[in-house]
Amino acid sequence: MADVHCRSGGTDTPDRGCLTMECPAKTPGGEEGTPVIWRQAPKSITNPTWTDYPAVSGPTCLYDPQPENVLANIAARILNDFRQLPVNPGSLEAQPFPHTLKGGPTNFYATTGEQGFDVTILGQAVHLTATPANYTYAFGDGTNLGPTPAAGYSIPEAEWLNNETRTSHIYTDTGNYQATLTTSFTGTYSVNNGPPLPINGTLDITTPAKTIHVWKTEKALVADTCQ
Repeated sequence: MADVHCRSGGTDTPDRGCLTMECPAKTPGGEEGTPVIWRQAPKSITNPTWTDYPAVSGPTCLYDPQPENVLANIAARILNDFRQLPVNPGSLEAQPFPHTLKGGPTNFYATTGEQGFDVTILGQAVHLTATPANYTYAFGDGTNLGPTPAAGYSIPEAEWLNNETRTSHIYTDTGNYQATLTTSFTGTYSVNNGPPLPINGTLDITTPAKTIHVWKTEKALVADTCQ
């Protein structure tokens, strides 16, 4: 708050420098400013009283009776700033790869995690955090999985084409398929080391396509060994 009464210590302690300050108009014919002393109260205090507002700066001239609310302005633009961050989408992994078999479960999983960024917005130090929340797997054959919170996981080679995980996919035809992964990140931000605040919206990033070669197997009875 801006104290136009120039009180620097209490209700009966005016600041003489503030009282004698002159605030001439910045432009010809413009309005003169008002000498003030800035005071602040912690956010943790509900309905703060006068004694909760210690002086923090001044005296100075106030030309705008409604000074800029920086926090509100940051909140209004934070989603756009969040979506401009160089968030690493990770990669889409497949087992087996690059060749898999028709009719067998191919295990897919995502490799990404939480990421933090320190930026300056409207002159304020802002820390943003991007956290993967949901994944959408596009297997390239017209079928998708998701959005799902399952990031999947790597499995031992002995389980490839046998163990079906939550993020596995079975190709029913041979061919080459372009598989992609879209990760939906949620975010938080904090201003000047303040508490983390949620960002109302998501950042969706799709990985470059990965070619999956689907082959088929043929069984036959022979009278001898394969050799």
